[in-house]
Amino acid sequence: MKTKKLIILFLLAPLLSFAQGSGIKFEHGLSWNQIKEKAKKENKHIFVDCFTTWCGPCKYMANTVFPQPKVGEFFNSNFINAKIQMDQTKDDSEDIKAWYAEASRFEKDYNVRAYPTFLIFDPNGNLVHRIVGGGEADQFITRAKEGLDPATQYHTLLSKFDAKPDDIEIARKLAVAAENAYDQETLKRTQAVIINALPEQELFQKENVQLLLTSATSSDSRSYQLIKNNIDKIDATLGKGSANNAMATVLMSEFVLPLVKNDQNINLDDVQQQLSKSHPEVDMTSMFVRFKPQFYFSKKDWPAFKDAVNAYINTSKVAPNQLNSFAWTIFENCEDKACIESALAWSKKSLEEGNEDAAYLDTYANLLYKKGNKSEAITTQEKAIAAADEDSKAELQANLDKMRKGEPTW
Repeated sequence: MKTKKLIILFLLAPLLSFAQGSGIKFEHGLSWNQIKEKAKKENKHIFVDCFTTWCGPCKYMANTVFPQPKVGEFFNSNFINAKIQMDQTKDDSEDIKAWYAEASRFEKDYNVRAYPTFLIFDPNGNLVHRIVGGGEADQFITRAKEGLDPATQYHTLLSKFDAKPDDIEIARKLAVAAENAYDQETLKRTQAVIINALPEQELFQKENVQLLLTSATSSDSRSYQLIKNNIDKIDATLGKGSANNAMATVLMSEFVLPLVKNDQNINLDDVQQQLSKSHPEVDMTSMFVRFKPQFYFSKKDWPAFKDAVNAYINTSKVAPNQLNSFAWTIFENCEDKACIESALAWSKKSLEEGNEDAAYLDTYANLLYKKGNKSEAITTQEKAIAAADEDSKAELQANLDKMRKGEPTW
């Protein structure tokens, strides 16, 4: 039941369709130039959904958000709407194939790198705004409205900022737009302008202190030094540990991740000790506890992965789906008895907190079976089938049949 192990549930959504009932009406059979001509004639902006066939959030938007009447009413009144499939598949229609070249140009000219990306053009065909990532209907309408107002349009603000890079008010507005556009480089630029312009006493006011934390890019940046020297002020505003977590995140990005990228054989405990000496102001314990499962997973060191997950679970609140994912990872990759015992404990905990979801029951049954508890495994797998939806029952039944025959399920 591997599909049930995926945390990104959007992947189970139905296939995309262009027509969406009373929702957004997307154009068919028109070229990009024809769409621009129509927009200019009707004096409407252009809304372009840049999606891929493999993108879960794209499917969620197409099947859940775009069909809603209130979404259709807003977008159909204000925009000429178009879809561009950015990937290519063997099942593509002639309509989609006709846009292959345009899709490549959009990717290059408009820097489309993440999905879904939504581009908004003015009635003259000039790019004025971008939104990266989906959202629920009301939130998405609000974000799209920003693309109609020059005061909040991302590309309009970016042009103003480039012309006046020290204007703090433009920087503030652009910071919001850049975050929605997933433009981290511009976001950092605007944050630096704001931080450098504000008097130090204002930086620790509630409306500015979170900006201070997110603007720290390195341990020698002004923002980091301000955090380091004002830990109590920051924690008093945002909660205990906020300053430490911000600094630990910087150190992890600045020192640890580059080391891991260049040398998979590094000793994380040694790195942690070195950081505690060079940056005694930061407690990196929690950061390393959270990072180690990912590190040992990438190394496929399953006994070390088991120990890292146990340490993580013992010090943190771990969601049932994450416990299930950890347990399934061991089931698929490790024969070690100690690993299987730990995975069983994680799986059992996911069931205690997850109301016996079919996927969690399936994981527990498979681990019991791998351990040798055939009878209990079969009983648990029967419960998994009873709790499963119709699309999953066949796969679970196949595993149950293997268990009854004494065949491996891994």
